[in-house]
Amino acid sequence: MIKLENVGFRYEDMVMNFDLQVAVGELVGIIGPSGAGKSTLLSLIAGFDLPVSGRISIAGADMEGVAPDQRPVSMIFQDHNSFAHLDVWTNVALGISADLKLDPPQRKRVDEALARVGLSDFKARKSTELSGGERQRIAIARALVRDKPVLLLDEPFTALGPALRRDMLDLVREIQKERKLTVLMVTHQPEDAKYAASRIAFVQIGRIAHVLPTKQFFAASAPADIGDYLK
Repeated sequence: MIKLENVGFRYEDMVMNFDLQVAVGELVGIIGPSGAGKSTLLSLIAGFDLPVSGRISIAGADMEGVAPDQRPVSMIFQDHNSFAHLDVWTNVALGISADLKLDPPQRKRVDEALARVGLSDFKARKSTELSGGERQRIAIARALVRDKPVLLLDEPFTALGPALRRDMLDLVREIQKERKLTVLMVTHQPEDAKYAASRIAFVQIGRIAHVLPTKQFFAASAPADIGDYLK
């Protein structure tokens, strides 16, 4: 589903180069030291950053020249996932159309997405009236109405406590299985990747150093650089 082949990018003094393949319906955790290039990896897939070399393909289609809003991708960030001056329903509806001119079937999609993430009773509230976890549910609902096959998560649950993070991970996994989504999740919490991901990509100094099944990644026999990171 997602394939990065010799994808090069330069950020300040760091030269990055990524190779990665992710299968349809897989949830892959992306972990590694701060500044290693994890968020840049997602931004390249989403089209917010453009590679200087290599090829990114999704479902066999080359993404070169494809604008972010035309890619089969939704992305959820740690912050700025909602507009404070808008109510919850409108925040989600923006995932379908920026002009908010929705027909009845589209309005139904918004209502169904809100119900799926447990926000039906909050749709008339401003996002500032909600908790951090509830605001992240807005972002998940917006991704649902966009109905894209790839979901990128850039540390969206970092600010949440352990119990609430686990609730959000459960919600993401349930939706992933229901819709057969392909999910890449950047996290600084190794336990979150261990809980949710089938494989883990370890990013170091602008490269993917290892991609391992989750059980193998956390095993005592894992490569030494992984063990050093997890200490």
